[in-house]
Amino acid sequence: MAFDFATPVERRHPSSNWPSQKWHHYGDGVLPLWVADMDFVSPPAVLEALRARVDHGVFGYGLVPDSLRETLCSWSREHYGWEIAPEWQQWLPGVVPALHLASMALTEPGDGVLTVTPIYPPFLKVAERTGRTPQQVSMREPAALGQPWRLDLEALEAALTPRTRLLLWCHPHNPTGRVWDHDELAGLAELVERHDLFVVSDELHCDLLLDDGARHVPLAAAFPTLVERTITLWAPSKTFNLAGLTTACAVIPDPRLRRRFAAAAKGLTPDGNVLGLVAAEAAYAQGDPWRQVLLEVLRDHRRSLVERVACWPGVSMSAPESTYLAWLDLREAGLGESPQQTLLERAGVALSDGADFGHPGFARLNFGTTATQLEEALSLLDGVLAQ
Repeated sequence: MAFDFATPVERRHPSSNWPSQKWHHYGDGVLPLWVADMDFVSPPAVLEALRARVDHGVFGYGLVPDSLRETLCSWSREHYGWEIAPEWQQWLPGVVPALHLASMALTEPGDGVLTVTPIYPPFLKVAERTGRTPQQVSMREPAALGQPWRLDLEALEAALTPRTRLLLWCHPHNPTGRVWDHDELAGLAELVERHDLFVVSDELHCDLLLDDGARHVPLAAAFPTLVERTITLWAPSKTFNLAGLTTACAVIPDPRLRRRFAAAAKGLTPDGNVLGLVAAEAAYAQGDPWRQVLLEVLRDHRRSLVERVACWPGVSMSAPESTYLAWLDLREAGLGESPQQTLLERAGVALSDGADFGHPGFARLNFGTTATQLEEALSLLDGVLAQ
């Protein structure tokens, strides 16, 4: 079946009842390559399932269907080689709520919540919002042009205190696009066990590995000794462009951990989004052919972006190994204290500000858009950066 990833979709819809965060946050003259939201129509199988559910016409409180739980078990077995059980799954409205719930469930007020920067901005707010102590440590920057960002285990251990209880982990990594290698993860696992930490592993981008032959291995699957202390977060939102349907899953093998997490969620999260659950099941059951074509499109876009960045003096980027997000180092580009703001004003292209990820001077670029829209944005950036 042919899938259309080339035709731009009108997202600044004339109806004021269909506002888009990505496309309406900035003015009409701005091309948005910021928030992690693709400009592609979701898989046909998902649209068909949603139409059938809408045609039913009743949207009362729903339940997570057994068929969805079994479908996710099958997806995990086929794509990750990890046998999970239906009862391990705690479905909820998004990964960000899950981060906060985990902090409340697994730590006490004043305990340390550690994360590795640069990082998806909500990670940096969890400790403060839940009355815990925020702790941060930076990744090791690329050793040379084109080299990857690396996990700095020594710095990570040095940042620990006797009250550090929870590590918020991102695997693969947003925003750098790193797919962690086994040695890095083995060192992390040893540190986590030795210091008796809990881990929340956000694996939201795990189905978007861009290198040929790459296969995601969940942290808890790679290191079974971590199973009793790890919550794994998955969602169809990034892979299948379903973020607005607010549906994610916490996979929690340990029953005690699962009970603590479920108790923390009581009264704070709503029942399942009936449309989101339908979309998730259709995506995981029938969406893989669409995903495979998407990956080819994203590989082409990554290639175009790498070639373009090489022509921008003072700008560097480690090619992302996963996701549709690129992490640009703009510190030497002569754009002032806020490169993101300068590019917004001078090029009319909106990127995500690196300061929000804990690293001023950087910006995150979303290349999950059509080739036409990406080329238009890159040409506008050329006008400022290719000087």
